[in-house]
Amino acid sequence: MSKKYDIEAKNLAKALDIAIDAFTKYPPKYFDEYHTHQIINILSEYKDKAKNNHLKNLKRSIEEALSFFQEGSGDFVDYFWGKIYENNLPYLRENKLLKILKRKKIRDDMEYDFVIDTMVPYYQNKTINDEEFSLLNTLINKFQKKRSENF
Repeated sequence: MSKKYDIEAKNLAKALDIAIDAFTKYPPKYFDEYHTHQIINILSEYKDKAKNNHLKNLKRSIEEALSFFQEGSGDFVDYFWGKIYENNLPYLRENKLLKILKRKKIRDDMEYDFVIDTMVPYYQNKTINDEEFSLLNTLINKFQKKRSENF
């Protein structure tokens, strides 16, 4: 394997250690013990494959292994990204809130939950400003109204 591949695989293995630690310390509220254990097992398998250079497509494996942390929210996600940045690993969190703000629309329940879970922390750490916070409140109200009309 190439040196670049080895470095990327080692970085992924470190990130997966952090992911496992995040799930262990802060299991998602909506997971029971069985599901948390299953996710930890999957992450452990990715880690073993990364450490032993058994990943056929490293880039895809990185995306698959970290997708839960890109799409999720909650203490385990915040812990994960904090440790990723603290350890200077080469992964960046995609700002889904920015995409929603640009689109000016909440598409579904998953995005709605994400906005509800993240808007206050993002506002508090100045990831979003007053105007964006206000827009998110408007988008939430529109989504809730649309949802109530459909029921």
